Amino acid sequence: MAVTADPQKKQALSAGLLLGVLGVVYGDIGTSPLYALRASLLHFSEDGLERWEILGVLSLIFWSLILVVTVKYVLLVLRADNRGEGGILALMALAQRVGRGTTGRRLIVLVGIAGASLFFGDGIITPAISVLSAVEGLKIISPAFTDAVIPISLAVLLALFMVQYKGTHTIGRVFGPVTALWFGSLGILGLIEVVREPEVLVALSPHFAIQFCLEYHLAAFIALGSVVLAVTGAEALYADMGHFGARPIRLVWLWAVLPSLTLNYLGQGALILSDRSALENPFYLLAPEWLRLPMVLLATCATVIASQAMISGAFSIARQCVQLGFLPRMTIRHTSETEEGQIYMPQVNVTLLVGVIILVLSFHDSDSLAAAYGISVTGTFLCTTCLAGLVFRRQFGWPRAAVAAVVTPLLILDASYFIANVLKVPDGGWVPLLLGGWLFAVMLTWRKGRELLFARFRQDSLPLKSFLARLPQSRTTRVPGIAVFMTGQADYVPNALLHNLKHNKVLHERVLFVTVENLDVPQAQQRREVTELAPGIHRVMLRYGFQETPNIPRELEALREHGVAFEPMQASYFLGRETVVAAAVPKMARWQQWLFGAMSRNAMPATEFFRIPSDRVVELGVRVAI
Repeated sequence: MAVTADPQKKQALSAGLLLGVLGVVYGDIGTSPLYALRASLLHFSEDGLERWEILGVLSLIFWSLILVVTVKYVLLVLRADNRGEGGILALMALAQRVGRGTTGRRLIVLVGIAGASLFFGDGIITPAISVLSAVEGLKIISPAFTDAVIPISLAVLLALFMVQYKGTHTIGRVFGPVTALWFGSLGILGLIEVVREPEVLVALSPHFAIQFCLEYHLAAFIALGSVVLAVTGAEALYADMGHFGARPIRLVWLWAVLPSLTLNYLGQGALILSDRSALENPFYLLAPEWLRLPMVLLATCATVIASQAMISGAFSIARQCVQLGFLPRMTIRHTSETEEGQIYMPQVNVTLLVGVIILVLSFHDSDSLAAAYGISVTGTFLCTTCLAGLVFRRQFGWPRAAVAAVVTPLLILDASYFIANVLKVPDGGWVPLLLGGWLFAVMLTWRKGRELLFARFRQDSLPLKSFLARLPQSRTTRVPGIAVFMTGQADYVPNALLHNLKHNKVLHERVLFVTVENLDVPQAQQRREVTELAPGIHRVMLRYGFQETPNIPRELEALREHGVAFEPMQASYFLGRETVVAAAVPKMARWQQWLFGAMSRNAMPATEFFRIPSDRVVELGVRVAI
């Protein structure tokens, strides 16, 4: 990217970048004040709230923001970038490079899959609880709106998912300004109440958080299960690092988001200290009566933005899972001609929409959904801390003592939050566990099935060197044209070629063996590698990162740069279509065989995924027993 010499232009770009960070990265955590403090205090409100209880919960929330977001993510985890990219799968790929032994690398993969599975659970719950909590503000304006909360929430959510196919590049232009207005409102409303009740500022001392935990013991874990709602969205700081860079994310958090959130939570606490009945909805009661309806509208816009960021993140994670071999091929549509990362995945979108609607109709209000929210978030926190510790030690060479001093307290903190949310399993915490467990089984089954499939191919296929050695002595007829054989095993002859020789007894004058290699980096630095194996026969290796979508015809046309003439109208693509059947001695459980077979049958056709012209494809079926 060229550096502009115009300082004013550079300043404008910087301001736009910071607004973009505010709108996309911090949309989720910015809507937490709608429900986090209220949900935390409700556990102790039956016999009336004491002053020290309110200050204790406020102190827990503030120090959670400091320790989890500021220390862990902003200062530490953002350092663990995979060529500028972040997120649980990028971190897993980074950790795999320094993993030792097969068992160690497999364990890293399991942690990464678990984190990705829990992220999808978070992606379903976030839109439901955010939009519900915003629309519930109507009940503060007038009880007559009570019955309209769920229909309005469903209408907002349905509209949000229905417009996903258009992409976020248009609506994204207003994300930053709207979110800036939102955070400004949070800070100002909170500051006004803090000025009226300055005593609440003592909650910034960790003394009250410690006192609260010592007083309540086990019951403090229940509070922690809701306190963690204040830091939901922290993973977005790391996941969106590739879009904006670490420095803007740090600056926006330290100078805008953290002060606004802190002031708002303190303002809500001050309001409750002066009037215990304000616990009904302390966020909206901070605003004067004439401002509450505009705040409901602004909150709804803010939660839509937060939901949009989570949905877009789910699309990105799903594509990474496909590229890394954790999920079958799915439809990926690019919604922008200039932005590679703006994609739309219909199957993921429909799945999220169905899940969100089910949650809204099942739980009815944000308080009930709060019980289901924490497990997926805290589970992802744990996975990130484990992988980051490994990367800090082996990739960055931190001393053992330094890693232990940094990672151990964070693990204890994350484990405390996770255990606190496990206690909420009977009240709704089973939802993300069920969803995450199902996705974990799906990803593990697909990865294991593909490994067995490739192992069977290697066992049954002819080594490429043997085929090439016999070719000059064979009487195979060469016919005009270009044959492109897609193969996942670069050192073996594709079954499609063997079947073509067996039935048609011919071989094209020019043959390309094309293998697509998915790398554990965001973007491949060297896309194409061409090797001449024999006269008229070339091996083509195409490499893609986990944030890229393959386009085979475009890459083959670019082979002219390597001295290989490729005419699209002369090319025929040969692909093998595998039908998976059970082996005499199955290597997978029966339910896994059924699941893998179902995913294989319903996977997006390779022709569509690789953007191969359907009228130039020859598919040859083969039965594979695993």
